[in-house]
Amino acid sequence: MAKGKILVVDDEHHIRLLYQEELQLEGYDVVTSDGSENILEVLAREKPQVVVLDIKLEGNRSGLDLLQEIRSQDQSIPVILCTAYDSFQHDLKSIAADFYVVKSVDLTEMKSKVEQALKKAEKQGSSSEGSDTPSYY
Repeated sequence: MAKGKILVVDDEHHIRLLYQEELQLEGYDVVTSDGSENILEVLAREKPQVVVLDIKLEGNRSGLDLLQEIRSQDQSIPVILCTAYDSFQHDLKSIAADFYVVKSVDLTEMKSKVEQALKKAEKQGSSSEGSDTPSYY
């Protein structure tokens, strides 16, 4: 049985594949998106417990745009923002993400944040038992 369902959103295929493989080895059920799909439709279809979201995406929308869309529909799902730039971490404290990770070849920090985010999701889930599942539309 999987430890939890994680949605990884990154426009770089090799990063999505790396995160997917590493998290699956840790026992998670992992689905991925390149960010081009409607994020609310992906959330409704996949029902992840945690979202790992790259800040810088190709195309018209950034990870911050997707975060805003997620938060407009669901304040409770933990979101981990990923950036390749360590200097961004200080600027991100005012953004409504739950955790921040600087991309690295060592995925220890990211895995730790996923575990923390899942614990947060479980805690929120148990405190809101009986409530309706949030709508993503």
